Amino acid sequence: MTVQRRHDPELRGFASDNYAGVHPEILDAIALANGGHQISYGEDAYTEHLQEVFRAHFGATATVYPVFNGTGANVVGLQAMTERWESVICAETAHINVDECGAPEKVAGLKLLTLATPDGKLTPELIARHAWGWGDEHRAQPRIVSVAQTTELGTCYTPDELAAICELAHRHEMKVHVDGSRIANAAATLGLPLREFTTDVGVDVLSFGGTKNGMLLGEAIVVLNPDAVRGMQFLRKAGMQLASKMRFISVQFEALLGGDLWLRNATHANAMARRLADTVRGLPGLRITQAVESNAVFAVLPKDVTERLQKRFRFYSWNEHTGEVRWMASFDTTEYDIDTFAAALAEELRDS
Repeated sequence: MTVQRRHDPELRGFASDNYAGVHPEILDAIALANGGHQISYGEDAYTEHLQEVFRAHFGATATVYPVFNGTGANVVGLQAMTERWESVICAETAHINVDECGAPEKVAGLKLLTLATPDGKLTPELIARHAWGWGDEHRAQPRIVSVAQTTELGTCYTPDELAAICELAHRHEMKVHVDGSRIANAAATLGLPLREFTTDVGVDVLSFGGTKNGMLLGEAIVVLNPDAVRGMQFLRKAGMQLASKMRFISVQFEALLGGDLWLRNATHANAMARRLADTVRGLPGLRITQAVESNAVFAVLPKDVTERLQKRFRFYSWNEHTGEVRWMASFDTTEYDIDTFAAALAEELRDS
C-alpha cells in the first residue's frame, strides 16, 4: 500500500504550536538512531548520552527521565515530589489545573490549591495565601509550588521572580516544580542560559518541553535536586510513561539541545508572535491583553469577528465570556503567514 499525503503542507494555523510538524534536523536524528538493535526501556546509547546533554545545560546534579508527553511529565514529576496527603500550589490558569483532565488529582491523588492571577504568574505574596496549615490533619499539606515558564498566558518569569518564589518555598520546606513546556521560549526572551533561571535560582524539578519546539513527540522530567524526589523510575513506569524504544525520544532531545536548535526555534517563534502583535496592535475593535513575552498573543475581539476569522484560520477562543482569543506562533511560522493572517483580521474587523 502506498501512503498518500492527506493534508495541505502549505496550510498554517495559529491555534497551537503542537500543530506544527517536525523540524528536519529532528527527523534526520530519528533516522540516524534507526537500524540495528539497542537495549530497550532507556538502556540504549542515546539515552545514556542524554544525561551529559542535559547536564551541560542544567548542571552536574541534573538527571533526565524522557517521557511521552507533558501531562505525563507533570504528573509523574509531582508524584515523585509528594506524599498522598500533600498539595500543590499553582495559578488558577495553570496547565495542571485546567488542561490535564484532572490527571494530577485522579492519577497522582494531589490536591491543587489555586490562585487567581491576572498575568498567569505567581508571587510570594500570592503563594503565602495557601502556605500555611502544616501539621493540621484536616488540611492537605502544602508541599509544592508549581509555576509554568512561560505561563499559560504567555508571560515570562524573570530569574529574580523565580528566586523569590524558591526562597519562600524552601523556607517553608516546600519544593518548586516548573512546568517548562515552553521553557525554550522563556530562555529566548530572557537571553539567558537555561540553568540561570532554573538550577541557579533553586528550582527542584522541571518538566522540559520538546514537542512544542520542533520534536515529533517527547518531553522530559529533569530532576535538578536529587533530594526532592523519590521513586522516579518506578513512578514513570507505573504512570505509563516508560518508552520501550526510548532511543527515538532521546535522540530528538540530543538534536534539539546538543547544539542551538532549541534556541533557534524558540527565538523564531517568539519573533513571529511579536510581529503579529506589532502588526495588529491599534486596530479598531481589538485589544491585546497580555505582554507578548513568548510565542503567544492574547487579544479580545468582537464575537462575530472571531467566528468569521476562525473559518479562515484555526485558533482558540480562550475566554468565551470576555471574547479573549489566543494566537500561537511556531518554529515554522513565516512572515508571510503572519502578514496574511493580520490582513485577514483587519478585513474582518472592518466588516464588523
